Amino acid sequence: MMKSMTGYGKAECELPNKKITIEVKSLNSKQLDINTRIPGLYKEKDISIRKLISDILGRGKVEFSMYLESLGEESNATINGAVVRDYYQQLNSVRKELGIDESQSLLDIVMRLPDTVKVEREELDEEEWKQIIAKVKKALLNLDEFRIQEGDALYKDIEANIQNIQNLLPDVEPFEKERLNKVKERILDNLKELEASDSVDNNRLEQEMIYYLEKLDINEEKVRLANHCIYFLETMKLNEPVGKKLGFIAQEIGREINTMGSKANHAEIQKIVIQMKDSLERVKEQTLNVL
Repeated sequence: MMKSMTGYGKAECELPNKKITIEVKSLNSKQLDINTRIPGLYKEKDISIRKLISDILGRGKVEFSMYLESLGEESNATINGAVVRDYYQQLNSVRKELGIDESQSLLDIVMRLPDTVKVEREELDEEEWKQIIAKVKKALLNLDEFRIQEGDALYKDIEANIQNIQNLLPDVEPFEKERLNKVKERILDNLKELEASDSVDNNRLEQEMIYYLEKLDINEEKVRLANHCIYFLETMKLNEPVGKKLGFIAQEIGREINTMGSKANHAEIQKIVIQMKDSLERVKEQTLNVL
């Protein structure tokens, strides 16, 4: 089963006085790169979340976001009565002493002063967290399912391009024979001219002919290219992350195609090589997004 590294997952957790929304996005990356946005109350669980992401997603650039929405009327903020009364009494005393009319409510002024409101830090409830982490897992599994669907589309596209390379390979053979025949004719014509001039070194000539024919021979490249394509298609079917391995095989395929092109010495073979390179470039682009 091939998976893409691109995906999106979402889940919501309804609690008595709050609502938690979890969103996870992923893109392709050589390694696992996690960026989290978590409310302060749950910051201590950041490492646990990262481990869960690593276990389920494996690789990719992952953006994890958790949003907290309060649904109740409860508040962590309380008025510090003792401080408010003290401020009020002091201000009222100063006002009377200076003979200032109460043109503005002293309470409005008091409530702007420090420490009139105290905020109690909410403690994390472990039972509540169990419900939240279950939804985090659900969001990640939703993203993983998205990756599987994207992976199916990648599989079909990559397979079609590899098969195109395989289908182009037999087209080389007719032009290869034609090319070798022309080379042989050219060598024989040159040989006749040399014989006429009576200046032929037969040993050297034999060495040159062997070297020249070996230099043009692409049978080994064709065999290796065919084997690499078969191995690529077999690897695609493995039930494990194969993105990196497919990238390495694609490099080997490219090496054989390039060697064929450099040895071609024939316009039609060069055209076939260019078509192979075009298909391979599409494979490489798509493979970058394979998990």
